[in-house]
Amino acid sequence: MTQNYKIGLALGCGASRGWAHIGAIEALEEAGIPVHLVAGCSVGAFVGAVYASGGLEPLKEYVLEREGERLFSFSDLTFLRPGLLDGDRKLRDLFGMHSSKKAFEELEKPLKVVACDMHSGDPVVLDTGDLLKALRASMSYPGVFAPVFHKGRWLIDGGVVDPVPVGVTRAMGADIVIAVNLDSELVSRKHHRKTEDEAPARTGTFGNEFLRKLSERYSFVEKIFGKEEARAKRPLTTPGTTQVINAAIGLMQERITRVNFAVNPPDILITPRLGDLKMFDYDQVEHAIEEGYVATRNQVNDIKMLLDRYESD
Repeated sequence: MTQNYKIGLALGCGASRGWAHIGAIEALEEAGIPVHLVAGCSVGAFVGAVYASGGLEPLKEYVLEREGERLFSFSDLTFLRPGLLDGDRKLRDLFGMHSSKKAFEELEKPLKVVACDMHSGDPVVLDTGDLLKALRASMSYPGVFAPVFHKGRWLIDGGVVDPVPVGVTRAMGADIVIAVNLDSELVSRKHHRKTEDEAPARTGTFGNEFLRKLSERYSFVEKIFGKEEARAKRPLTTPGTTQVINAAIGLMQERITRVNFAVNPPDILITPRLGDLKMFDYDQVEHAIEEGYVATRNQVNDIKMLLDRYESD
């Protein structure tokens, strides 16, 4: 039967929760649900770009093998004058391991990436030219990664203005929009958190001299990457800079998403139960992928019913 509809996938931001997108896409493919076009923001843009390049299996194998330990090591990241990280080389290396594509025009599926103009606050939709530059812009999380100058603008993380780009996906021509929203306080029904005894010792890349020096200069970096377990046992103190930034951005994204969904709701909303994951819990890869898969499998019947209505028209 000839399909008379297009399915668009809107992949939201979420830092370490972003690997849930891999599980979501796997569940769709397993159910035989086609995806014709993709729009993504931040980590959703990254996973969407790998997917639009031709597949996700190599990326899944890579992140599972490393359990996040080496994915965002500081060995090739440098501090810029504002004290922010420059992740250009790391992103290019990581993406290059899983795709040879360098421009939007080379992708197998249409893709749009959402960033934000740092000065005007306008959403900026990128869909031509340098793919890696666009991804780097969309993933420039405020307070951590430096903004990117691209196409005449200073750009930051698209999650500031459009955390789950449903409207962008629909504007691409999608008749049916499946959105994956990672901003949920729902907690997994399974216990995934490693105990202190089970957790592997942080050695090698994360324990090297370079990171130690960075931590001395920017104490929040060490906290972000989970190396200050002892602090959790200390008496309650005033939240640090990173905690405040993350909390503020998280609240803002939640409210923006709620407003955007009210104006332009997705046809299918997938919300993995990832409330127990913090922003930089990159050692919870398997947990994130599984929750993305389960949440999507739970929606498969609804998606197929929606497709049946289109096919019967």
